[in-house]
Amino acid sequence: MGDRVFGQLDVVRAWRELADESVNYSMDEVRRPAWNIDIHRTPLPAEPPGPPAPGGSWTHARRLIRDYEFSPPEIVRALYDPTAPLLGRDMLLEARFHGLHFYCGVRVTEVVDETRDGTDHTWGWAYETLGGHLERGKVTYEVVKDGRTGAVEFVARCHSQGAPTLGPVTSLGWRLFGRRTQLRFYRRCGVRMRHFVEAALRGEPVPARPPRMVGHLVYAPFDARAHRLDGLAVNRVAPG
Repeated sequence: MGDRVFGQLDVVRAWRELADESVNYSMDEVRRPAWNIDIHRTPLPAEPPGPPAPGGSWTHARRLIRDYEFSPPEIVRALYDPTAPLLGRDMLLEARFHGLHFYCGVRVTEVVDETRDGTDHTWGWAYETLGGHLERGKVTYEVVKDGRTGAVEFVARCHSQGAPTLGPVTSLGWRLFGRRTQLRFYRRCGVRMRHFVEAALRGEPVPARPPRMVGHLVYAPFDARAHRLDGLAVNRVAPG
């Protein structure tokens, strides 16, 4: 069971400790019904057929995916070193549920940059959960353009389950609220991505301001801001 801390937490130290963790599941374990296997698609403004257009939906979405700006800060925030290579990057996720903040590690284990079936231009990356996470699994975030039609979409693919190492209270909370919160997270990711891409196409600056820094770590997304009651939150580090 992870540490409980009221108020301030040394998140830089918690992030550093992720280097000693490894992925907490094996692909051999992933099968229904014990695991949730999902795909979430969000249409984005279309482009002319052909390769991604400079300054178009695909390019803006790629940048937002790269920087984790699509994540809804009321549900999940992330700390990471922006100077580290994307592949292999450790990220400390801050999952927020009312007055509880759960700090869980993930690692980027795949970067996707390819053309599928000769027409589908795809860019994205995937992270997998590390030891101590609330969950076990993998999420892949991609932007895909169909070069034949010009259709562009944001795609999140995932397989996951609650970590079997959760304590009894946290496990009960996960059974009651985890799946519902997970699905809300993916819906909100799609809504934010479409909103930001549309804003960028109108010429608005996206993100609207630089992200907050915690030491040398980016605190994403850019609109993640401290709440006046955060000092009273219960912080759980590596709850799984």
